[in-house]
Amino acid sequence: MKPINRQNIPNPTSRPLKVIQFGTGNFLRGFADWMIDVLNEKTSFDGDIQMVQVHSRKPAQGINDQEGLYHVLTRGISKGKTIEENRLIQSVRGAVNPFLDYNAYLEIAKIPELRFVISNTTEAGIYFDENDKDWATSPESFPGKLTALLYRRFKHFKGDIEKGLVVIPCELVEDNGKKLKDNILRYIDLWELPGSFEDWIVKHNTFCNTLVDRIVPGYPVGSGNEIQAQLGFKDEQMVMAEPFHFWAIEGPDWLRMELPLDNVGFNVQFVKDIAPFRTRKVRILNGAHTCLVPVAYLAGIRLVRDAMENEETSNYLKQVIFNEIIPAMDQPAASVTPFAEDVLDRFRNPFIKHKLSDIALNSISKWKVRVLPSLLDYINKKDEIPTGMVQAFAAMIVYYRGHYNGEKTPINDKTEIVKYFDQVWKIKTPDVVVESVLAKIDFWDQDLNLVYGLSEALIKEVKALLAKEKVQ
Repeated sequence: MKPINRQNIPNPTSRPLKVIQFGTGNFLRGFADWMIDVLNEKTSFDGDIQMVQVHSRKPAQGINDQEGLYHVLTRGISKGKTIEENRLIQSVRGAVNPFLDYNAYLEIAKIPELRFVISNTTEAGIYFDENDKDWATSPESFPGKLTALLYRRFKHFKGDIEKGLVVIPCELVEDNGKKLKDNILRYIDLWELPGSFEDWIVKHNTFCNTLVDRIVPGYPVGSGNEIQAQLGFKDEQMVMAEPFHFWAIEGPDWLRMELPLDNVGFNVQFVKDIAPFRTRKVRILNGAHTCLVPVAYLAGIRLVRDAMENEETSNYLKQVIFNEIIPAMDQPAASVTPFAEDVLDRFRNPFIKHKLSDIALNSISKWKVRVLPSLLDYINKKDEIPTGMVQAFAAMIVYYRGHYNGEKTPINDKTEIVKYFDQVWKIKTPDVVVESVLAKIDFWDQDLNLVYGLSEALIKEVKALLAKEKVQ
């Protein structure tokens, strides 16, 4: 097989750099980058994407070795038809790492055609780090990095009002655009940057709240060699994605003219209020995912598809969605039930090997956003504890112990969170562990021990999981 590079592909293209993308993960590559690649083909958009690594201090060797090229493999069932499509993505130039070459990163700010900022740094990515005292070296946080880039652009173009950017974050955080903007303004204060720059940010840059939805599990585990042979390229960066996709962008009317994604067949909506779409997606799709992961993983299952083929975990998930999550919502069941049924079909996708351990990334922040609101709303409406969500909560706490049934559980979260669970589990008393976790206000923004009946129910489920482990 040929290596995949610009010399080995037919009709290689070079376009102006219009998009800077924070994050190199599977999701953006199988979602926004895929859409922009189609946009380049079908419209006059004519823009390339520059990736930026946000967290890693190692170069994005695989992406850069392939000069940004990779395939998106769309696989699944859509309206009763089996979909198997491959697309070579040519719109990505590669990735730069601010920690390794901060100046090269800041130089991107000087590109005149640059217009859009896209990001996906997980729910935990949009935050303010007061330790980022100076932008002379790369800030740790994503908002800090973006502030530094925008300030370089502001200075280079001498405050030109035509050089502001459109910022479209894809993090699954409510009011993600507003929160990103607020953090940038905090960095302006921390770094004592000019008031004229703050004025330029507020008046001449557009920050959009968004909602994204697509399952993108990434490299096709188990069938990669076969697919590469079919493609005729050695592509170690290809990503598999389901056919379903949805993007709601809350922004000004003129944005759909500059970024005409809804005109080329994509399920993209430019809306005035994304709140109903967000609630539906976060609580049903993401909430179901987040509940399923620890329950299925502790049961010895490793893939979403296998969890759906397992009668016990499949029935568990249906019960959580239809008997707990949907009844906790303010939207009519008739308006959300079809979406929920689609979610189950998407989870059953026979082509996708979606690892539970991948979904488990940053589970604490995900739980707060995706499940906790449903749990609390259910209790308020029904005056009873939702059994399924509490079982998931208990399984997550046990998962974060770091091992179960003699096997390591792959925790992937902030260092301080991992250390906290390691220390609290050394107490080895489920009652104390649960009460300590519920009392972590910096996890949940409240002391959940004050929720009547929750700690007792959670302790019972944690003990049940530990007892089951001893039997096995």
